[in-house]
Amino acid sequence: MSETQLRDGIEATNKPWFTQLNAGERSTLAATFAGWMLDGMDVMVYSFVLPTLVLLWHISKSEAGLLGTSALLLSSLGGWLAGLAADRYGRVKVLQFTILWFAFFTFLSGFANSFTELLVCRGLQGLGFGGEWAVGSVLIGETIRTEYRGRAVGTVQGGWAIGWGISAAFYTLFFALLPSSLAWRAMFWVGLLPALLAVWVRGHVSESSIFERALKTKKVESSTHFLQIFSPALLKTTLLASLVALGAQGGYYAITTWLPLYMNAHGLSVVHTGGYLLVVIAGSFAGYLTAAHLADKIGRKWTLVLFAVLSFTTVLLYMELPISDETMLFLGFPLGFFPSGAFSPMGAFFSELFPTSLRGSGQGFVYNLGRGVGALFPTLVGYFSAHLGLGKAIAVFAVAAYMLMALSVLLLPETRGRELPE
Repeated sequence: MSETQLRDGIEATNKPWFTQLNAGERSTLAATFAGWMLDGMDVMVYSFVLPTLVLLWHISKSEAGLLGTSALLLSSLGGWLAGLAADRYGRVKVLQFTILWFAFFTFLSGFANSFTELLVCRGLQGLGFGGEWAVGSVLIGETIRTEYRGRAVGTVQGGWAIGWGISAAFYTLFFALLPSSLAWRAMFWVGLLPALLAVWVRGHVSESSIFERALKTKKVESSTHFLQIFSPALLKTTLLASLVALGAQGGYYAITTWLPLYMNAHGLSVVHTGGYLLVVIAGSFAGYLTAAHLADKIGRKWTLVLFAVLSFTTVLLYMELPISDETMLFLGFPLGFFPSGAFSPMGAFFSELFPTSLRGSGQGFVYNLGRGVGALFPTLVGYFSAHLGLGKAIAVFAVAAYMLMALSVLLLPETRGRELPE
């Protein structure tokens, strides 16, 4: 299907795109959206409890950054391993397993009594967190038809903002009603909720037909050695896609891990921090959906470049200018909008860059290599904040990350309208 035909096909109907999906596509969209929503809820809990842990456990900013980095580093390994498993055992089975894994270790984190115990729990939680995105993104990319793939995969990314909002709501509620020594634990305990989703997935989501066809024709079985993503035909794609993922995630985590503490440093209370963050989260959700739509309209490449450039512009304004509380509230919307929207086209983009037999391995590797290196950014921000100040340290690392992302995207081909290569 040509790009012109694709544009005409999309413009020819006035009905919302999601009403055009069949039952199997809708079930997969709902499951992966809910999975990423609950994943976001569990992962973002840490940024909310961070100020309390700093006070209660007397940990340094470097140690606080290490707690954030541990989950992200292990998530890069988890995503890669889950991608390998998904290419061999199927997308749906591995998706269920990863959801149960990260839910259990999020819950267990609420019982930690020391820095070391929480470090271990956070690391193990990260294994499941990384795996859930890698497998869910491949599943939705293979299930949704070509003309709606960009919007569907980007919409799934929007689930993260909903989960972040749920986490913010629990933060405001628990810290208003409970002593802080108990409230931070309750934030982790509600992380067991995603386990219910794994049960639902078992009965409502089917394996992708693309994967089943490849399995029947032995294409998966004969081509599953993950090192093939480093073959001459795919090496450039693998390396550049990894840099795209690194830029998006390094910038995002440099901002979001430290944002509640940055707001606290500006004198905002728990209630005010929660309110300000809801503006950021609302911007985040709008950014995900807007970028998802643009990925099918103007293409994956230019949507990614646009959001990368506007992300580092917004971060510079937010962190570097002497702004009032009112301006901070106003800029919170674009601070959520652009860094979050930068993720929306990536799932479809990466799915279209790799063949079916290597899609889980390739997508899992590049996204999670980017996450693994990007995971160092919260620790680096914590370390350099002692010399530069927290706002400037966030700005330095976030801007560098988004510049890397924009340059890497420009060196990759446009994939909009491309049928998934088998």
